[in-house]
Amino acid sequence: MNNTASRPNAPTAPNGDNASFAPAAHHPHEARRAALACMLALAAALGIGRFAFTPLLPLMLHGGGLDLRHGSWLASLNYAGYFVGAMGCAALRFAPARVVRAGLAATALLTIVMGLTQSFWLWAIVRFVAGAVSAATFVFASQWGLRRLTQLGAQAWSGVIYTGPGVGIVATGLLVSAAGGFGARAGWIGFGLVCALIVAIVWPVFVETPHPVHPAHQAAAAPHLASAQSAPAASRADAFWLVVLYGVPGFGYIITATFLPVIARHALPGTIWPDLFWPMFGAALIVGALCAARLPLHWDNRLLLAACYVLQALGIASGIVWPNAAGFSLGSVLIGVPFTAITLFAMREARLMRGDHAAALMGYATGAYGIGQILGPLVAAPLAASSGSFSPSLWLAALTLVAGAAGLVWRTRRSGR
Repeated sequence: MNNTASRPNAPTAPNGDNASFAPAAHHPHEARRAALACMLALAAALGIGRFAFTPLLPLMLHGGGLDLRHGSWLASLNYAGYFVGAMGCAALRFAPARVVRAGLAATALLTIVMGLTQSFWLWAIVRFVAGAVSAATFVFASQWGLRRLTQLGAQAWSGVIYTGPGVGIVATGLLVSAAGGFGARAGWIGFGLVCALIVAIVWPVFVETPHPVHPAHQAAAAPHLASAQSAPAASRADAFWLVVLYGVPGFGYIITATFLPVIARHALPGTIWPDLFWPMFGAALIVGALCAARLPLHWDNRLLLAACYVLQALGIASGIVWPNAAGFSLGSVLIGVPFTAITLFAMREARLMRGDHAAALMGYATGAYGIGQILGPLVAAPLAASSGSFSPSLWLAALTLVAGAAGLVWRTRRSGR
């Protein structure tokens, strides 16, 4: 995957900031404290605020308060809220630490409300707002954390931040497996209380820190920033196709991510396995987040993205071809490992295309990803209802990912970089 011709060193941090992997020479305790606080924030905002719905959906369906069609609408409304929240972050003018605190408190409250009502329309409103809150919390926790680690010269800790969603997914999956007998209402309220505990733990950490970047760290970053800024502007076609093709995994993974426990329970009734596949996905996400940041910077981001798409397609196909414990386990791992890596590689590529002006391009790409997430459940539920199986929806998702990978390879060769 090497492509060394005139490609500047790309940033390693998932928001496009430059991040050399030097150890923390100053304030190691503060660096660890900041990284772990951000990890917990993302575990709450994404692992619970967005993805707790996945392991709880079978309980909501079993309890009679929801059917598959309305469950798909709740999933899509949450993703729509995430899209709106992500696109609206540019308009927020509050300090990042303040947004994170408010977002975590709102996530705890909204999660508890899900367990206090049986009204579909109230659920719909809550899931939409929770999606928007998750996006804002994710963006501003990332901004605060990566800036703080840069101040401390501890960018190597940035990978820890992005294990947060995986930690939340593992925890919610295992808790539902252990206490699912209490029902979905108890699950929502319990997760809300866990969020409240996280708020209490990280609240003192999220404060604005006006300390400047250490001069040595700023000097070390300067050559990388200069090379990114001096890189020739990519063509409009390259930027357009990055946006379009980054939307592909949003559609590709979300059908499995939304309905995996439902699919597994149908295929493996009466076993403990269906409760374990979602935590496997989260554990694989943690491994992928830590490993992706260590890959050589000169590898072509578009080819790395293509490889990630193929891995996820193989993960989806494995659950269709082998609808057993081994197939679903393999699928959970293959879908989870590239999950965070996809965001990392796409942001690196946007940085290469636009240098310090990549924010707008990444905003459009995030919007495309969000649209894919919205469409996934809306397509999957009617297909499953008409065919009596999720297999047609999953094959469509896998083929879409393969097509996206082919598109990335095509653009790589076409641009000649």
